[in-house]
Amino acid sequence: MNRMNQREIHIWIALALILAAAFSRLLPHPHNFTPLGGMALFAGATFRKWQFSWVIPFIGLWISDLVLNNTVYADPSKGFQWFSDPGVLLAFAGIFLLGRLAATWSPRNLLGLSLSASVLFFLVTNFAVWAGSQGFYTKDLAGLVSCYVAGIPFFGGTLAGDLFYTTVIFGGWFLLNRSSRQEAIPTV
Repeated sequence: MNRMNQREIHIWIALALILAAAFSRLLPHPHNFTPLGGMALFAGATFRKWQFSWVIPFIGLWISDLVLNNTVYADPSKGFQWFSDPGVLLAFAGIFLLGRLAATWSPRNLLGLSLSASVLFFLVTNFAVWAGSQGFYTKDLAGLVSCYVAGIPFFGGTLAGDLFYTTVIFGGWFLLNRSSRQEAIPTV
């Protein structure tokens, strides 16, 4: 039997962390307290090969959305929902790109990335709500501002979720790879 090399072990650990984060969305949680920001940052920062770096977190997001949108948030008038809100997908992609740009994984840098992820998610998803609303918000600056103001109560959950999951996912990665006796935390 072939033994896995160190790189393959790192890949499986990273995949497990991302998929565990994605499926933790199915657990009861406060509004917007989700792993999306931490998961996207981690995937962008950890996987250096594009085929892994974007496919895995988006598959995790898609599968967990399939379950949530068709059970917990099911709307019989809309039928079976195959895809998530485009604003969420766009924000997730933007946060993933922030992770790709991560120069270091210092606690200070991860804090900045996590805060940036929360702000980016807030801006993109609320803009998408405003742009896609039909008659709820006026299609002018006042309507856009109203939409952002209405989204403020949800920002706290996003911020708390991003800080928590970024800490848990990156911290778990660090602890699991600490024993590999490497100077730097590995990317896969």
